[in-house]
Amino acid sequence: MSEFPFKRADLEVLRQWDTPTICNGLELVVPERRALGYTVEPVVAADRKLPPIIGLARTGLIRAKERPRGPIPPREDWYEYVAATGDLPTIAVIQDIDDRPGFGAFWGEVQSTVHHALGVAGCVTNGSFRDLDVLAPGFQLLGGRVGPSHAHVHMVQMRCDVNVFGMLCNHDDVIHADYHGAVVIPAEAVTKLPAAIELIARREKVIIDMARTPGFTSAKMREALRRAGEIH
Repeated sequence: MSEFPFKRADLEVLRQWDTPTICNGLELVVPERRALGYTVEPVVAADRKLPPIIGLARTGLIRAKERPRGPIPPREDWYEYVAATGDLPTIAVIQDIDDRPGFGAFWGEVQSTVHHALGVAGCVTNGSFRDLDVLAPGFQLLGGRVGPSHAHVHMVQMRCDVNVFGMLCNHDDVIHADYHGAVVIPAEAVTKLPAAIELIARREKVIIDMARTPGFTSAKMREALRRAGEIH
């Protein structure tokens, strides 16, 4: 079993912030990743009201437009692979490699229920999902679109590198996601993020408070920026 420089409690702390805030913190902690490691296309959330999800990536490639062209990973092997690792939750990160991603939906009532029971927090995919009214409660799906059929959907490969809406992801990457999109958090950054986010919040508060003050002017904005220090 892999060793990680964080515990479940450290991941849970990061759920209090939305994904844009996590990205802000990463700009301080790992500035070299400022322009990589996150989704760059719009995502569709199954339920915008659900809180952020975070967990270890379990990756796979799927197709749906045609029947399998050869041997495919057994579904039970995928379930064994994607299940929560010890005390740490997982997130399925699945790339649909059809020429038209989302032609068939891998996710719906059955898969959301099974994965949720296995300790999977949710899924990030460029593919589609369905059964919106009967998805497992609390299981978040972030995908490319909603569609009615699963067509010939099947797993092509698992535990592999994937690219979901520009987010390059590998097995065991830490993923934080909400209706804004998803981001990879380097393992060593997990415990450093809370302090970085709190620092950014203090800097932002100086600017926001000044902007909300009666008689706000550009001159006062200059003063607020000076007091706040470097931000964004």
